[in-house]
Amino acid sequence: MSDWPIVPFLIIFPLAIAFLMFVVRAEKVRSFIAYAGAVLIMVGVGILTYVWIDGGCETIKLYVDTEVADYTILGGEIILMFVVTFLSFKYKKYWVSLLSIIPTGGMIWLEFFGPQTARISHIYIDHLSILMCIIVGVIGGLIVIYATGYMHGYHAHHKEVQDRRHYFFMLLFLFLSAMFGFVLSESLLWIDFFWELTSVCSFLLIGYTREKEAVQNSFRALWMNLLGGCALAVGIIYFAVDIHTVSLHDLVYVSRVIGSPAAMIAVALVAFAALTKAAQLPFSTWLIGAMVAPTPSSALLHSATMVKAGIYILLRLSPAMSGTMTGMMISLIGGFTFLATSIMAIAQSDGKKILAFSTISNLGLMVACAGVGTPETMWAGVFLMIFHAISKSLLFQDVGATENSLHSRDVEDMHGLLYIMPKLAAFMFIGIAGMFLAPFGMLISKWSALRASVDERNVILVLFIVFGSATTSLYWTKWMGKLVSHTHLTEEKIKDVTRPTEMISLSIHAVLMILLCMLFPLLSTVYVNPLVSETFGASMNVLPVDILIVLAIIILLVFAVPVLAYIYSRKIAFNRKDSYMNGVNYGDNRSFVDSFGDRKTLWLSNHYYKDMVGKRKLMKPAQIFTMAVLIVMMAIIIGGNIGIH
Repeated sequence: MSDWPIVPFLIIFPLAIAFLMFVVRAEKVRSFIAYAGAVLIMVGVGILTYVWIDGGCETIKLYVDTEVADYTILGGEIILMFVVTFLSFKYKKYWVSLLSIIPTGGMIWLEFFGPQTARISHIYIDHLSILMCIIVGVIGGLIVIYATGYMHGYHAHHKEVQDRRHYFFMLLFLFLSAMFGFVLSESLLWIDFFWELTSVCSFLLIGYTREKEAVQNSFRALWMNLLGGCALAVGIIYFAVDIHTVSLHDLVYVSRVIGSPAAMIAVALVAFAALTKAAQLPFSTWLIGAMVAPTPSSALLHSATMVKAGIYILLRLSPAMSGTMTGMMISLIGGFTFLATSIMAIAQSDGKKILAFSTISNLGLMVACAGVGTPETMWAGVFLMIFHAISKSLLFQDVGATENSLHSRDVEDMHGLLYIMPKLAAFMFIGIAGMFLAPFGMLISKWSALRASVDERNVILVLFIVFGSATTSLYWTKWMGKLVSHTHLTEEKIKDVTRPTEMISLSIHAVLMILLCMLFPLLSTVYVNPLVSETFGASMNVLPVDILIVLAIIILLVFAVPVLAYIYSRKIAFNRKDSYMNGVNYGDNRSFVDSFGDRKTLWLSNHYYKDMVGKRKLMKPAQIFTMAVLIVMMAIIIGGNIGIH
C-alpha cells in the first residue's frame, strides 16, 4: 500500500485539473475536462476506499521521509502569504495581511530553526479520513458537474457579472485538492498549509463577482479564518517546541493520556481555530456573507469542504476534549450557536439565507457533540455530518436551479412549486425532509446527542438541543408548506431552465439521501460503530439492524405526502370554485370580489418575526456573549496550564 499512488493522485490530480480549467477558455472543452475530472476524482476515492477495505479496514500510515514534499508545502504556504498580502494591499485591507504573514513566519521558523521533531508518517488513513474523502470526492464532484450547467444560466441571468468561469472552476478543483490533503494529513505542518489553502480558496470564491458587497464579505471570511489559522499555528509551534513532534494523533494522545499542559494548550488553540472554520459564533457572519457567491460555491462551502474541515478536526480532538475545560467551552459555544442561529433562521425568507443559518445551526450541534467527547456524541456527530453534507448540497443546488427559473430564491415565491416545477419541488422536499423529519439521520442523530447530554447531566446542552430542534422544525415546516400549498399559483408560465448536468447531480443527491436513510442501521453497524471504537476504544450499538423495516415504512409515509398532494391537485383542478375566500370566488381560487365589489387577490404568506428574532436583533448580543465565553475560558485554559507547566 505504501507504493500505491492513489493518495498523491487525490491531492495532485485536482491541482492539475485546476490549472487546465484556468488556461482553457473554450467552454465546451472546459466543461468536458470538468466532467472527466470530477468523475476521475470520484473513481479515485472509490479505489482508495476499496483498497482500504480489502486491507481489512486497518489504519494505514504512509510517507515518513518527505523532505521534498515538506519544502514544497512550505513554499506553497509562502506563495499563499504573498497572494493574501497583494490582495490585502490592493483593496486597502492592510492589516489582514498580518494574519497571513505571522503564521507563515512561524512555520518557516519551526521548519528551519525550531527543535528537531520526531519522524512521523505524514499520511494517516482510517475510518474518519476515508469517510471525509468520500464526502469531499462524491459531493464535491457532483457539485462540479452541477456547476457546469448552473454557471451557464447564472451568467445568462447576471449580465452585470464578468464571465470568469475558467477562474471559478479552477478554484473549485483547488478546493477539492486542499480538502483531500487536509483530511489525509497526519503532520500538523501539512494540515496548517491545507488549512490556509481552504481559507484563501473560500475568500476568492466569495469575491467572484468583484462587486463591493462580495469584496467586503470575502475579506470578512478571510480575516476570520486567518485568525483561526494564527491560533492553529501558535498551537502547533507550542506543542512542537515542548513535545518535539508534529503528529496530530500524538497531540491527542499526549493530551488525553499523559495530560501534558503544552498539549492541552495546543488542543485548546486548535479547537479555537476550528470554531472559526466551522463558522461558529462569534465568527458566523462570514458564512452568511458567503451567500453573495454563485450557488455552487455556497454548496461546496456548506456541505463538503470549508465548514466540514472545522468539524473534522474537532472530531479528531474529541477524545482529548472529553471532560476538560476545552470540551466544556466547545460544547457551550456549539450548543448556543445551534439555538441562536435556529431562532434567527425563523426570520429569513431568502432561501439561501435560511440554508446559511441552518448550516451554522447544525454545525453548532456537531461542534457540541465533539466537545462533549463521548462515544455516543461522536456517533451522533458523524451521522449529523454525513446527512447534513448530502441534504445541504442538494438544497443549495435546488435553490440555485429554482432561482434560475423563477428569478427569485424567496420562499414566498416558491408557493405551489410542486405544481409548477414538480421535479425541483420533489428534490427540495427530500432535502428539507432530510434535515428534520424522521426517519432521516439528522433527527435520529439529534436524538442520540440529546440522550448523551442527558446521560452526562449537561442541563444547559439539553436545553439548547430541545429548543434549537423545536425552532428548526418551525422554519423547515414553513418552507415545506409553501411547496405543497395550492392557493395563489402564478398565472405566468414558468419555464424550467434546469440543464441536464444540474438534474443529474440533483437526482444522484436525492437517491443518496433515500438510500442512506434506508441503510441507516446497516451503515451504523458496519462503519460508524467501528469508527467510534477506533477513536475511543469503546464499541457501541445505538440502533439494531431489525429497525430497518420500521424505517422503510416511515420513509414511504414521508414521501407519500407530496405525491398524494400532487395527485390530489390534478383531481381538483376543475373544481376550484368550491373554495371560500371571504367573497365571491372568481373560479380560479386566486381572486374574489369583496363586500365593496372590488376584486382582491388571495395571498398566503408565512410570518417571519423579523422585528423580534431577526439577525439585526440577535446577532450582536449572541456575538458578544460567545466572545466573552471564549475569552474567559481560553484565559482559564491557557493560564491554568502555563501555571502547571
